[in-house]
Amino acid sequence: MICQHCGMKPATIHFTKIVNGEKSESHVCESCARDQGDAFPGMQPTFSIQNLLSGMMAQVQQPVEQRCESCGLSYSQFSKLGRFGCSDCYRHFETRLEPLFRRVHGHTSHIGKIPNRTAGQLKIKRELVDLKKQMQFHIERQEFEQAANIRDRIKELGDS
Repeated sequence: MICQHCGMKPATIHFTKIVNGEKSESHVCESCARDQGDAFPGMQPTFSIQNLLSGMMAQVQQPVEQRCESCGLSYSQFSKLGRFGCSDCYRHFETRLEPLFRRVHGHTSHIGKIPNRTAGQLKIKRELVDLKKQMQFHIERQEFEQAANIRDRIKELGDS
C-alpha cells in the first residue's frame, strides 16, 4: 500500500479513527507521519516504534507478585520449583491452585483411588455412611417420614 499523503513511499503506519460511529483509516509512510505528527494523535515529531511501544507499556501497571506470608515463596517460584515452601502456601495460593488442580485432576477434592475388585463394596459402605447421616439429620428435625424412608433404603443396602 502506498502512502496516502505523499503517494510515493510505502505506507508503514496505519491509523484507524472512529468518530460518532464513522470509521476513517489513514495509511502513511514514516516520514509523512513524522511531518504530520500533530494530525495523528499520539504521534511525536520524532516517531519511533520503540517510543510507541514504551508509551503503551508505561500505561500497563504490573501487578505485585503474590507471596506466601509465612515463608515468602512467590507463585512464580512455586511454578519453577514444582513444590511449596510450607503448608501455608496452599492457603495463600488457593485461588490460583483451584483451576490448576481442576485441570490436572479433573476435580478439586481428594477422593482417593478404589481398586476395581473392591469398588462395589466401598461404594455401598460410603453410601450407607451418607444415608445414616441424612437419617440422623431428619430425626433431629423431627422429619420422621423422611427418616423412615432413609432407614428402609439402609436396610436394602445392608441386605445386598
